[in-house]
Amino acid sequence: MRDQGQVRAKKHLGQHFLKDDGVAERIAKVTPLDGVQKVLEIGPGMGVMTKYLLAMPDVETWVIEIDGESVSYLQAHYNQLSARILETDFLQWNPASVFGDESFALVGNFPYNISSQIVFRVLDMRDQIPAFGGMFQKEVAQRLCAPPGSKTYGILSVLCQAYYDLTYDFTVPPSVFNPPPKVDSGVLHMVRKSVNPNIEFKLLKRGVKAAFGQRRKTLRNALKTLNLPEGFEHPYLSKRAEQLSHEQFVELLNAIEDGRS
Repeated sequence: MRDQGQVRAKKHLGQHFLKDDGVAERIAKVTPLDGVQKVLEIGPGMGVMTKYLLAMPDVETWVIEIDGESVSYLQAHYNQLSARILETDFLQWNPASVFGDESFALVGNFPYNISSQIVFRVLDMRDQIPAFGGMFQKEVAQRLCAPPGSKTYGILSVLCQAYYDLTYDFTVPPSVFNPPPKVDSGVLHMVRKSVNPNIEFKLLKRGVKAAFGQRRKTLRNALKTLNLPEGFEHPYLSKRAEQLSHEQFVELLNAIEDGRS
């Protein structure tokens, strides 16, 4: 177990410091880094996972951390990392400022309170992020991996599965954190698909959000906010959002756009 040192877990940042080295090493190794020369860790805290990333050959490790106290700890304990510590908010960060247009993998023990926002940012950066993985609240991790037809299948399930292949790796109990969260955590990884879906991301995102915004209604009613073309018909309109795969969403939304022309 790792000494927590001087860094206090801050509730407003959603910090729960991982203290089990075995779990940290497993998380560090779940995300495939084949062909990736840089990896960025979000919220490294005191570096319990960072040290395993630094030990990986042929990969340059960077970290992004909003907590100044954690940054000071990392600078004091990981000299080889000091020039690659980004003290900023990942949700506001522009990857071009550091990596240009170069690809990088993204990993982390993600704060529960912003984990969904992090995933949306990953989707925005998908052309630069071929691999992504780490720890979420278990419920969120399961939701991302959920298949069509399940109650947990939702907006991020569709969007992530349209662009990435997802794998739920393992569950982590609260006891390996300080302070322990009230729920289990889940580790997953995502590998970008070789072919993008044949649709603009903005259109897919808008359509999927509209569909799940009224998930109990049929898509004929839920998608009214998209101003369906007059007289537009499609077999999927009689279904509900949770019944459509990402491929079917692409098919339906493209058909709606074609109906406008």
